[in-house]
Amino acid sequence: MYDVFQTQRLIDLWLQEDIGAGDLTAQLMLDADTNGTFYMRARETIVIAGIHVAKQVFQRYDSSLNVDITVKDGQTVHAGDQLLTVTGNSRSIVTAERTALNILQRLCAVATETRHYCDAIAGTKARLIDTRKTTPGLRMLEKHAVTCGGGLNHRLGLDNGVMIKDNHIAICGSLTKAVLRAKKGLPVLTKLEVECDHLDQVREALSAGVDVIMLDNMSLSDMRTAVQWIDGQTKVEASGGITLETIRDIAMTGVDYISTSKITQAARPVDIGLDE
Repeated sequence: MYDVFQTQRLIDLWLQEDIGAGDLTAQLMLDADTNGTFYMRARETIVIAGIHVAKQVFQRYDSSLNVDITVKDGQTVHAGDQLLTVTGNSRSIVTAERTALNILQRLCAVATETRHYCDAIAGTKARLIDTRKTTPGLRMLEKHAVTCGGGLNHRLGLDNGVMIKDNHIAICGSLTKAVLRAKKGLPVLTKLEVECDHLDQVREALSAGVDVIMLDNMSLSDMRTAVQWIDGQTKVEASGGITLETIRDIAMTGVDYISTSKITQAARPVDIGLDE
C-alpha cells in the first residue's frame, strides 16, 4: 500500500506543474457557477492501479467535488467500462482532469504490463518481482501498481536490504570477503543477496551463506545448473535481459524469483478518457 501523505505532497507538485497560475482556457470558456457530471472510462482492456490517487487529485484541487469510484485496484476492465464519476464545478473538473488521467494511465500501464509477465509464468514456481528502475518520484506508486498486476516488490530502496554486486565485490577483493564484511553489521532481520555473473560465484555465495543468490544474465543451461547446486538451500533470483518472450523458459529452470525493469520502464501507455 502506498503512503497517502506522501501521495498528497506529490499531487500538489503535479497540479502546480500543470496548472501554474490557473487554467486560462477553463476560465474563459466556462462560467464560474457551471456544474456537471463527468465519467472516466477505459478505452481498452487494462488492469486498474491508482484509482484512489486519481480521486485524490480531483478532491485536492477542489474538495467540493464528489468522486464516486466504481472499480478496484487490481481489477481487469475493458473498453467502455466506467472507472469513476466526478460531479461538481465544471471548471474544477476540467482543470484537474489531465493530472488525474496522467497518473492513472501511468499506474495502470505498469499494472497491465506486470499482469502480462505474471500470466506468462503462470503454473511455475517462479514469482515476478520488480526493481529500483522506476520513475524518479513515483517509485512508491509504481511499486504499488506492480502488486496490483500480481507482482511482488523487491527492495523499496537502498535501506531495505543488502545486495552485493560486482563493484562491491571488486572493492572488497572477493565475494567471500564482501559477504563477511556485510554480515558484521547486518541487522538481524535484514536479508543479504549476492549478484553472481558466473557459476563459480554461485558456489562461493552458497558457501558464504547468503539469503538470496541472483543469477545475472546467465544462460538457461547455467541457470539450471545453479538451481541444481543450490538445491533449495537459499532462494534463487534470475535477472538481466528478461523479456515477455523469454521469461517462461527462465521460470522453467526452477528459480524462485524473476526480476525485470521492463514492467516499470517499458510499460506501454494505456488509454483512459474523461467525458461529460
